[in-house]
Amino acid sequence: MDNQQKISGKVMAAVFATGIMSFCGVLVETAMNITFPTLMQEFNIPTNLVQWMTTIYLLVVSIIVPISALLKRRYRTKSLFIVANLLFILGVVIDAFSPIFPLLLVGRAIQGIGTGIALPLMFNIILEQVPTSKVGFMMGIGAMITGIAPAIGPTFGGVIVNTLGWRWIFAFLLPILLFSLLLGIWGIQQKSAISKVHIDILAMLGITIFFSGLIYGFSNLSSGHFLSLSVGGAILIGLLGFVWFSYRNHQIATPILALHLFRNSNFAGHILAFFLIQFLSLGNAFLLPNYIQLVNGNSAMVAGLIVLPAGVIGAIMSPIGGKILDAAGARKPLITGTSLMLLANLLMAVNAMHLNTVYIILVYAVYMGAMGMTMGNTMTDTLSVIDKKDSPQGNAILNTVQQFAGAVGTSITSAIVAFSQQAQHSKGALPTALGTRNAYWILVVAAIVLLFLMIKYASHPKNQVNE
Repeated sequence: MDNQQKISGKVMAAVFATGIMSFCGVLVETAMNITFPTLMQEFNIPTNLVQWMTTIYLLVVSIIVPISALLKRRYRTKSLFIVANLLFILGVVIDAFSPIFPLLLVGRAIQGIGTGIALPLMFNIILEQVPTSKVGFMMGIGAMITGIAPAIGPTFGGVIVNTLGWRWIFAFLLPILLFSLLLGIWGIQQKSAISKVHIDILAMLGITIFFSGLIYGFSNLSSGHFLSLSVGGAILIGLLGFVWFSYRNHQIATPILALHLFRNSNFAGHILAFFLIQFLSLGNAFLLPNYIQLVNGNSAMVAGLIVLPAGVIGAIMSPIGGKILDAAGARKPLITGTSLMLLANLLMAVNAMHLNTVYIILVYAVYMGAMGMTMGNTMTDTLSVIDKKDSPQGNAILNTVQQFAGAVGTSITSAIVAFSQQAQHSKGALPTALGTRNAYWILVVAAIVLLFLMIKYASHPKNQVNE
């Protein structure tokens, strides 16, 4: 019986090895956000330039992830993992010793290539090598590994910057990455056949233009000039890139992304729900540390400590939510989780002018616990409504959406706060609180749509296609 099947030690090692790489990617991203003021002073650069430390990384990950399904078919899983890990290590070494800011960006871009290759590997290994009855639990474990990183990232970054200096953020990653490399070399096994599929350069050009235009445009939203070339123009160019990609994708023998999957309304509804989960989470991840510092007057390190408990709870709830899915189906944890996410965002919006430390800790803990229960399960349920042979393509779409939604969530919420600050000609407590309140009401609307999608599309146990 499938229920009695065990997950082998090598499969567990493979999941942890690939998960550790994703963990390092998110950890350095969230830790470096704390260092922006230090980098601006050391390299004598403005705010809009230092933000490219995050933007260039997200951009490269977004471009690489869509080809993950083709890479999986063309190359051995262990080879992909080793290349990804070594690239990440190279990027970390470059950043640890970089004397100039442009070289820092080069290092971050190389890390993005490594993460873009490694991120889908973990979920592909789970889907391919874990018994069906344990997939929900292991997807939760995978989400937990990466989910711990944003919880500890700000605190880790604050402590390191205040004691050893920002370069040590990268130095501390090296032994973790080397451990991941050795674990993956031992544990990763090849279970699928290899075929020499072609990766179309012209289609890749379309993907590159699409994500470059949209991420660049959304990152400039806070300028307030939507009709400018740097915002509306960039977004338009990005959309034209997607039109070209869609056309080219349908012309080639081996499509980069299986866009035909969106004809399945159940799959499309799940993808939109997953987008909204990421949108909500990255919006919260920007708003609360910003509020804690600018409105409540705390330091960056204190802000990291305040959001830490919620992050830990979210990570713990990921495998618990997965076990609930394995036992009772997706519907129960998904609807419960999204209902609590809506409640938490509503509580933040209603009291946004007066969020004290205890209130933030408690309400954000509810939010992150619910999100932890929801995110991995949404991925599992999304892939359950398509054929098993399409799982790598579905996984590629999910991971692509995850990166893009994060960039959009951060950009839109930061722009709303910036508009309020510009209207009041101040970055003080009152304008920031007003902007935060406005942003949270946007998140409430998004959470309502998310709950509706879960009620409509979350699977009953017998409705899954690929079991």
